[in-house]
Amino acid sequence: MKLNRYITNLDSFIFACIGFYAIYLYTSYSGVGLSPDSLMYASAADSFSAHGNMVTFTGTPITFFPVFYPFFLGIIQLFSRTNAVQAGYIINCFLFAAVVFTSGWIMERFMSHSRIYKILILIAIVISPALLEIYSFLWSETLFILEILLFIIAYWKYTHGHTLKALVITGIITAIACITRYAGIAIVGTGCLLILLDFELPVKKKIGHLFLYGTLSISLLVANLVYNSSVTGLSTGTREPSITPFSQNLFRVGTVINDWGALSSKADSFAILVTCVIVLSLIGVLAWKTFKQRINSYENVVIGFAVVYGLFMIILATFSRFEPINSRLLSPMFIPLLIACTSWVPDVLKMAHSAVLKYSLAVIAVAAMLMFEYSTVKIDYQRYDDELDYGVPGYSDDSWNKSEFAPYLKKHKSIFQPGVPVYSDANEAVWLFTGLSSQLVPHSFFKKDVEKFYNQKRFYLVWFDSLYNSELVPLKDIMAHRKLVKIGGAKEGKVYLSDEKK
Repeated sequence: MKLNRYITNLDSFIFACIGFYAIYLYTSYSGVGLSPDSLMYASAADSFSAHGNMVTFTGTPITFFPVFYPFFLGIIQLFSRTNAVQAGYIINCFLFAAVVFTSGWIMERFMSHSRIYKILILIAIVISPALLEIYSFLWSETLFILEILLFIIAYWKYTHGHTLKALVITGIITAIACITRYAGIAIVGTGCLLILLDFELPVKKKIGHLFLYGTLSISLLVANLVYNSSVTGLSTGTREPSITPFSQNLFRVGTVINDWGALSSKADSFAILVTCVIVLSLIGVLAWKTFKQRINSYENVVIGFAVVYGLFMIILATFSRFEPINSRLLSPMFIPLLIACTSWVPDVLKMAHSAVLKYSLAVIAVAAMLMFEYSTVKIDYQRYDDELDYGVPGYSDDSWNKSEFAPYLKKHKSIFQPGVPVYSDANEAVWLFTGLSSQLVPHSFFKKDVEKFYNQKRFYLVWFDSLYNSELVPLKDIMAHRKLVKIGGAKEGKVYLSDEKK
């Protein structure tokens, strides 16, 4: 019996190995991609490994992001003695392999199992530009996506017996996901929704299980937020109100889905329609399965998460301001959405009344999938060709490795006197190249922070000329309020000292 179980998952293992190698290839030139978020995680992991706390390069505890991903990196760093920046690529190779294998494990247990369907979906996951991008960077989504798949498995096991042990395991996985990314609250919503729709649970038991799951799943998040408030006065860091309306967020979700489907930019004119059709169709499927009392299956858990996460991101972006909805932010729903939009195909084929019709439909479905995957591979190859020459975009690519200002900062970090605060329009880059704690130049929106910045007695300003962030106080405004004396610099940036107002 055990041997048969291993054989049925052999294809998943093979594709997991291919996924491992794919991430290795994409990060082989310059290592793992590093964005500002990446360095926030890496610095907190460094701090945890060295001092047992979660202090970032700003000198303050990490609050803008939850604590589990840097904790995860810090634990690896503690045992491997290799920091997250250096080990990031191999960590991501293993995480992506785990995601591919777990996806195959889930599909192996679908109600309408099809080996060809499973293989085609595994290929789509391995070659997905969205996932290959995520797993080329040191981002918390790399761990969060795996946690989503583990939740799906745990919840499915809970539905077969509805035991408290299975529910507690599901709640623990959800709780960890919530302190990996704040968007983990969507998993809480998914679990609560599915428990509500579960026709096998008596009302009294359903209320008790809802309360237990809900309390357990948000417990670590609440603790994280309370701790953040106690040490910094802010539960999730400084947040600005949204500037994008609901309709625009619907549009952006649609453009991402079009991009995932390898469609041309002409399809973006129908982006809002695409979002609405997909979301409403999946809601309709859930409602129909509930009515038919067939809600407890892997397919429906996957559909439930795809719906809840998509709606959560659209609504959140309508009220809170963060980077525009893009492939990275929606990547946790890529695999669930891919499965949700295709898992009905084996069902339809089984319903075909004649062999001719069945095989004709199968050929059409396989041909359509292969055409999609061919288009995807062309996108992957172009990106691989670029990154083989320049590296993964970010602080590890050649625009930084071969710049003049980055080596200058590394060589001349002694120009910064201890005790004098350092500000920058890219404070994460200052930490990466000098190891010094630094602060970000304040956002123009936060007037009190800007006033406090201008009233500093003395500070250094490291300004990267090649960067531009419209939300930060611009250099010309700083020069209008403070006397800046240039004390160093190179082609792409300058170092100033300010010790008086104008």
